[in-house]
Amino acid sequence: MNGNGGLSNVEMEYIRRHHRHQPGENQCASALVKHIRAPVPQVWSLVRRFDQPQKYKPFVSRCVVRGNLEIGSLREVDVKSGLPATTSTERLELLDDNEHILSIRIIGGDHRLRNYSSIMSLHPEIIDGRPGTLVIESFVVDVPEGNTKDETCYFVEALIKCNLKSLADVSEGLAVRDRTEPIDRV
Repeated sequence: MNGNGGLSNVEMEYIRRHHRHQPGENQCASALVKHIRAPVPQVWSLVRRFDQPQKYKPFVSRCVVRGNLEIGSLREVDVKSGLPATTSTERLELLDDNEHILSIRIIGGDHRLRNYSSIMSLHPEIIDGRPGTLVIESFVVDVPEGNTKDETCYFVEALIKCNLKSLADVSEGLAVRDRTEPIDRV
């Protein structure tokens, strides 16, 4: 992990407990945090859909999963143009509906993310008096030849930040819709 980057003690404890990456010599690792103004079940309903990452990941154009959705399941992801990639083959490593943890590993595809593994965990919190979600996403990945650890981490962090912002936007939109109830006129 790259220092504590201003993370709270609670965030650091969740990272210690659920995000145990052990980067090798030629790898970089990091963890990002996002506070979402929507309850955990709302956010988890999007995150847990290994078969539908395009529901909140803006760079995914299509996803196909073969067979049942279970540990070891593979998904073939098509990436929208504009990124240095076109496809990604990803394996579901962990899907824990009780602890709200999802882990994936990239095992193939047309991109430079070799030995990429990520863990996403969701934790309940209160934001402005309403149920919210603390989302932590961590990763470890090989540093490609010709790149530095800093460059590699910066690139992956930028992608994850974009995905987390989109996850927040979609989740918060659903939460607002669910809170909006018609007013009966008398």
